[in-house]
Amino acid sequence: MRIEQTRRRLAKLRDEGLVDRITLPQAGRTRVWFATQYGVQVAAEWPELRDWQPSKLVADRTAARLRVGHALVVTETGLAFLQDARRRGDVCRPLDWIPEVSHPLGNGEAVIPDALLYYRRGSGDDWSMLRAFVEVDRATMGPERLAAKISAYARLHAYVPVPVGRPRPAFGQEPEQETWRRRYPLFPRLLFVLDGTGPAGIETRINALRAAARDPAVAGFLRDVPVLAAPLVDLLRNGPSAPVWRPAQDPDRQVTWMQSPTPATTAHPPAQSPRPWPPEPHP
Repeated sequence: MRIEQTRRRLAKLRDEGLVDRITLPQAGRTRVWFATQYGVQVAAEWPELRDWQPSKLVADRTAARLRVGHALVVTETGLAFLQDARRRGDVCRPLDWIPEVSHPLGNGEAVIPDALLYYRRGSGDDWSMLRAFVEVDRATMGPERLAAKISAYARLHAYVPVPVGRPRPAFGQEPEQETWRRRYPLFPRLLFVLDGTGPAGIETRINALRAAARDPAVAGFLRDVPVLAAPLVDLLRNGPSAPVWRPAQDPDRQVTWMQSPTPATTAHPPAQSPRPWPPEPHP
């Protein structure tokens, strides 16, 4: 699509009250577009976004200006996955990259990844659905705060709500399941995309992730869920499917984000271990 067509369509959406724009003062008067509150309400009705709970400030002009740097890098990351899928003949469409999907933990807490990624790998009868939580780090927080996100996802992996006023299951009854199982057949893998710092800073942040992965409290989570990190510059240069990802437990290795857990570390039954991401209908 030509840039002129894009501008005309954005102008039409603005006339309809669905989007608005801000102008960045120090970026060559670059215009950044964002959805208005009305636009958010309309988009939230789409079936593809039925689980999406937008941020309260997503349509606020001031909030958009403050968050634009992070939002643009998240968008750039998403485009890298979409373009890589096209090159490979896989399926990853714009609505397969959903920002900020809230996953409640109870007591008003929630895990909100920067994006939830759906990615269909393969074609014909030989395909599988990959899912990933994506955290984009621009070095705006300390390495320890970044690494603490592993513990947050481990809590989500184990979180079982306790219904108010309902007795605990009696002996022999099926216990309550983890809340994530209502959305996903398997827990999405966790991808950290690192930006905003040089090679030394990248190493510092990966070392912090490795230290967090040594916590016994997250051992079960890491047996089930791949946790990988990669610099954004490598994704843009080589493509996300290249072996540029470093496992949090073993950052001396480089793997593809699509790689399955090895039999030595997987907690899935043997029948599932060769393909821990089974073919599933697209949500």
